[in-house]
Amino acid sequence: MRSERHPSFECIERLCLELFQKSQSGRSCENMYELKPSVWIGFDPREADAYAVARQSIGRNLPNHFPVRGLVLDQLRRAGFYWRPTSRRDGKMWDDISEAPMSTEFACSRFLVPAMASSGWALFTDCDVMARRSLQTLFKHVDYSKAVMVVKHDHKPVEKTKMDGQVQTQYARKNWSSVCLFNCDHPSNKKLTIDMVNELPGRDLHRFCWLEDHEIGELGVEWNWLAGHSSEQVDPAIVHFTDGVPSMPGYENTPYADEWRNHLLGWAS
Repeated sequence: MRSERHPSFECIERLCLELFQKSQSGRSCENMYELKPSVWIGFDPREADAYAVARQSIGRNLPNHFPVRGLVLDQLRRAGFYWRPTSRRDGKMWDDISEAPMSTEFACSRFLVPAMASSGWALFTDCDVMARRSLQTLFKHVDYSKAVMVVKHDHKPVEKTKMDGQVQTQYARKNWSSVCLFNCDHPSNKKLTIDMVNELPGRDLHRFCWLEDHEIGELGVEWNWLAGHSSEQVDPAIVHFTDGVPSMPGYENTPYADEWRNHLLGWAS
């Protein structure tokens, strides 16, 4: 175990406050810990436009007192939250523990959300999502008996690559963790330590290895609608451009691409 690497409470407080201040765009609050629930979006500099759309669309569908924060890998490393060894192979990120490619910088850091949020319900989303309805509805229908709530996809893509040439990896419960509600006060989530996030293979984290099956609640598919894969009969609340956002070559005409571009323009203007 790497207990000597654990960040102090003061370090956690400083990091959360820094992330909060950076993400609030002028909003203010005396005590960020009173702001529950919270939303956390994975950030990858390769997908800055995707992150902007996620922040723009989620922010427009939430009241001001809901904190929306970014998970930024460099900040997490500096604060002592994240020390997983990574390297580069053929110009792409490689997770040395998993012995597998990482398509984003937040592939494993997402599982730090319960520790960083501390209490209440915390929603994590990949950065390549677009909210189309208020997330308050999602938070109002949580099941407190569950440790996490996800859309339980049976996603088995046949493509070998995705996004900007990233490897399309296969693993159990693929895309379950891409939009995930964490019940931070659930006792079983206390098993998910910072050490585990830094030392377990990513495939174990993504299958929620610290939980029993009955502790994983199910959301309707509309809360993580996979563009190009989920049923077109569903009116999505959250569109997930899992193969690639509309700014990437080959994905310009993916479903809801025009809405995505409008959000990007709205963020920029």
